[in-house]
Amino acid sequence: QVQLVESGGGLVQAGDSLRLSCAASGRTFPNYAMGWFRQAPGKEREFVAAIAWGGKSTYYADSVKGRFTISRDNSRNTVYLQMNSLKPEDTAVYYCAFHSTGDFYREEAYDYYGPGTQVTVSS
Repeated sequence: QVQLVESGGGLVQAGDSLRLSCAASGRTFPNYAMGWFRQAPGKEREFVAAIAWGGKSTYYADSVKGRFTISRDNSRNTVYLQMNSLKPEDTAVYYCAFHSTGDFYREEAYDYYGPGTQVTVSS
């Protein structure tokens, strides 16, 4: 059974940092590129970051470039999202996802999403 479980969300102030984790099971994790997406209230889900299966290639949305870092530990079947210099506009539910095929930046390229973790950034 494929499963992704995100953790590490919470309520923080602008300028703070958070580290999200996503534990994967049910698939051979090292074989998959992974992505993070987010959805703010009233908005569509959007791409945040992605990492190739080996971890050497990473991709970021312009809005988070330079502040967020995606990484993975294939020995722990876990992908991380380090978020620094958080802003109120980063407030959203954050989801990790297994990449299937296609453009890393597109939601349709991912075939399984976790339930998400809430990140709230106060000003």
